[in-house]
This record gives sequence, structure tokens and C-alpha cells, in this order.
Amino acid sequence: MNYGRKISGGKYHKQRKKKLYEKRNPERQVTLGDTKTKKLYVRGGARKVILLRANVANISIKGKTKHAEIKNVEETPQNRFFARQNRLMKGAIIETSMGKARITNRPSQEGCVNAVLLEQK
Repeated sequence: MNYGRKISGGKYHKQRKKKLYEKRNPERQVTLGDTKTKKLYVRGGARKVILLRANVANISIKGKTKHAEIKNVEETPQNRFFARQNRLMKGAIIETSMGKARITNRPSQEGCVNAVLLEQK
């Protein structure tokens, strides 16, 4: 079956191009490294701070928040290869100076890494 073709063999043509607000943004990959952020203008003129690299996480322990240095990415539930690339994303388990922690936010959207300390066994 030829996609994009009429039954007679002719091509279907798009009626118009995509408008700017219909286009997707490129995927942002937050990796382990010296902290680097970027400011984006989003719809409505608002500004969003996004994260490109990070080496510090805000770790929550029993309602208190402390800074901890990120040493390594242990595992990532989305894809095991992301852990090998040291990519920081929601749900990833990271090794910090305080112990293992799970990332609870989306660093590529929020401009920081928030995590919860896992119970030590």
C-alpha cells in the first residue's frame, strides 16, 4: 500500500504548512555535568527556565529540603540506556552525596532537580 498516494497513483498534497504554534520543540536532554540553564519564551510571552545540565539536586527528607551533589545515575525506568548516558529525568534513581534518591520532577521543564531520598537498607 502506497501511503500518500491516490488510488490513481497521484500524490496527496498538504493544504498548508504548520503554523509556529503547531510545531514541536526539540527534545531537551538533561545530562549530568556543571549546571547550565536556558531561558525560553513560551506561548503568551511568558518565560520558562529549562535545564540542560545539572550536578546538584534538592533532596527532600521528612519535609526538610537539602542540597546534594549528584554523583551518578543508577537506573532509569523509561530506558536502561538513558542511565548509561547519565540523563536526568523523572523517576530516575540517582546516587548523591547523601545516598540514593529518586527524581520527582521533570528537570527539562522546571530548571532544577528535585528528589526524594530512598530508604537505606
